[in-house]
Amino acid sequence: MHAHFTHLTRLTNIINMFKRLNNHSFPRLRGKARMGALSRQQRHPPNPPPRVAQGREITHRWANVSALVAAAIFGLLTSIVYSADPYPTKPIRLITPAPPGGATDIMARSLAQKLAEALGQQVVVDNRGGGGTIIATQLTARAVADGHTLLLANAAFGTNPALIKDLPYDTLRDFAPVTLVADSPLVFVAHPSLNVGTIKELIAAAKARPGQINYGSSTPGTGGHLSVEMLKWMAGIDLVHIPYKGAGPAVTALLAGEVPLMCTSPLPTLPHIKSGKLKALAMTGRTRSRALPEVPTVAESGLTGFQSSLWYALMAPADTPTAVIQRLNTETTRIVRLPAVSEQLLAQGADPIGNSPQELATFLRADIERWKNLVREAKISGH
Repeated sequence: MHAHFTHLTRLTNIINMFKRLNNHSFPRLRGKARMGALSRQQRHPPNPPPRVAQGREITHRWANVSALVAAAIFGLLTSIVYSADPYPTKPIRLITPAPPGGATDIMARSLAQKLAEALGQQVVVDNRGGGGTIIATQLTARAVADGHTLLLANAAFGTNPALIKDLPYDTLRDFAPVTLVADSPLVFVAHPSLNVGTIKELIAAAKARPGQINYGSSTPGTGGHLSVEMLKWMAGIDLVHIPYKGAGPAVTALLAGEVPLMCTSPLPTLPHIKSGKLKALAMTGRTRSRALPEVPTVAESGLTGFQSSLWYALMAPADTPTAVIQRLNTETTRIVRLPAVSEQLLAQGADPIGNSPQELATFLRADIERWKNLVREAKISGH
């Protein structure tokens, strides 16, 4: 809006200058000096009288001034055209609520690279892990709503309202949905020291040693944390929660045997499952994962109706201009649907989505309500 007023002021100044030049350069000619009253000989005398020569000089001067004014107006109009769609005008900050190395960070860096190519500006990943993703989410909510600060939200964006009463932001009102990037089932994965190979064996071990088996999570309130809590509720077992500051540190602890169990995205654990360092017990999706087709779902393992996932959504601060949201949606959905990107996501156990802002808004409302119902019924704690 400020830019539009600036252009209007500049155009007004040019018009006023045009009027002043016109008044000074072309005084009214009176009496016989008027061209219509001059004879042919008077109009074209062999030696023009001083007044006619002066008129020619003024005409020549006017031509130069006209050229300058035309150039100024052309330059102004060009600047207006180029400033009509200025986004983005500087590097974009993509806040991710996780430290480097986890599934959310991997997804953010992959998306940032493609967005930078599409938008012609650098997209910088800003890792803000910890605080149950609240730190990163609050930071985004308070950012300037111009599209230069974005959030790659994960499933904790939908679970936190069910677990925490006094969030420092409103999950639905303080953000503008852009698109759901991908949806990934989680995997229950165990360290070999736990000596279990299936969900049934895990349940049996937990019942034999109630309260003695620990499990790690990337942070309280995430999909992995609540998936284990759902398992505890449905199977009637007791497992002890050990939260970390991100999936990266949690997976590192799992590999070292500090915690023997975890439920997380296949992204950071798939190489270790393939190498035999970790054992995949079950997937949390409705169907088996393309990345681990040999691993059954939890529902297949005896807990009918069990289902959860880790999703990734691009969000902006509330009041971000609609045109900016639409531009981001168009580019992000195009990127997600690129054959190379889709194949990469599927190979990593994530389903590419790329929906509209309105569809994402509907998804978020339903997800928040679903987790609120589960937390209430299962009496799940956010710690």
